[in-house]
Amino acid sequence: MESGHPGKISPTPVSGLEQSDPEFAALFNEFALDEVIHEKHASMDDRTRMMAVLSALLGCQGMDEFKVMLPAALNLGVTPVEVKEILYQATAYLGIGRVYPFLTAANEILEGQGYGLPLKAMATTTKEDRLEKGNQAQVDLFGPHMKGFYLSGPEESRHINKWLADNCFGDYYTRRGLDDRQREMMTFCFLAAQGGCGPQLTSHAAANIRIGNDRQFLIRVISQCLPYIGYPRSLNALRCVNEVEDAQS
Repeated sequence: MESGHPGKISPTPVSGLEQSDPEFAALFNEFALDEVIHEKHASMDDRTRMMAVLSALLGCQGMDEFKVMLPAALNLGVTPVEVKEILYQATAYLGIGRVYPFLTAANEILEGQGYGLPLKAMATTTKEDRLEKGNQAQVDLFGPHMKGFYLSGPEESRHINKWLADNCFGDYYTRRGLDDRQREMMTFCFLAAQGGCGPQLTSHAAANIRIGNDRQFLIRVISQCLPYIGYPRSLNALRCVNEVEDAQS
């Protein structure tokens, strides 16, 4: 366990395997909960690490592991509001078909720990201003070239660019509960963990770096998520980060 928080990740991510597969349980725990956490080039604070891991588990559809890691995340300081915002944010990148079961599982865990639902509303936009504020969020994250992007593209598909502005960014990125750097880190984790999203992952790696989540930070994020998403997707994410860094140098 990480220094300062001995024994707080409980049960462990392979809970129940200690009896049936003790060799595997020891192998995984020693790597994910000791070697990875204590690697100096991968270290980060508990809350950020757990938010990244929860996001990665959503991305790779690791439901059973999510159910184990969510109580650990709450124990390490991730708030119920932050948990819900991770889930809501994931909907724009994974779709409700993949998020709904996780939302149901999270609600059961939160209620089981005594948290009353629903939580306080976090929305900051209305039907009237979500497009404007969403496009401004795109500009803030990706740069001035995104101004009016929702008006671009062929007429028959232009509505998708509009939805990207008013729904993805206007409905989700503008919410309270998480800041832009946290949301972009989570989006990076969603994309890296689900795979097959190279262009989007590269774009969001650039957005992360633009707003202060630098290359070293993203390497730490990838490192902490690696035990949960595997080497191929972790290496692909690292390649995308390096491509952005090379393009900017």
